[in-house]
Amino acid sequence: MRDFRDAKLMAKVLKQAFAERNTTISHSEALEIVADQFGCEQWNILSARIDVAGNPTKKPDSPVGILPPIPIFRIFDVDKAMEFYCGFLGFTLDWEHRFGDNFPLYCQVSREGMILHLSEHAGDASPGARVFVRIADAIGLQAELAAKDYRYMKPGVNKAPWGLEVAVTDPFSNRITFCQQQGENQTD
Repeated sequence: MRDFRDAKLMAKVLKQAFAERNTTISHSEALEIVADQFGCEQWNILSARIDVAGNPTKKPDSPVGILPPIPIFRIFDVDKAMEFYCGFLGFTLDWEHRFGDNFPLYCQVSREGMILHLSEHAGDASPGARVFVRIADAIGLQAELAAKDYRYMKPGVNKAPWGLEVAVTDPFSNRITFCQQQGENQTD
């Protein structure tokens, strides 16, 4: 028996079922239909419920409950963004939202514990942003990326005073520095 934690798979199956009946719906429309079936006003609410259920975290020590931030990167071309984030970096597209046909995309991609929001909306973010992401194995990440032979980028491993870094830049000049900090699983 499936429950709300299977919502992404359910949306994919729903989209395929519509396609078999010669009716096309977007992935975001499928996600919204599934969210509605679970009594949620929108996919973002159901997605938050899934995150909470699937990722029990230590309760914050303060009543404010600050959690890790979710960076928003400005994008200008959805296909190039998906090629970079999902194809090259190995992120999964969690959900996408548009207010209607021919409207800008707002979506979430994730990999392991890292979540990013990508937005075509002009007011959400400026291109050229940068995030610093702590990782356990910089050499392993660089080898994984090199094996993909992405034609626009061949990142190396850089030794900084604070650790080993693998820096990538998306097609919109947004930068991610993955860093295995000094003393964290380093062999040299």
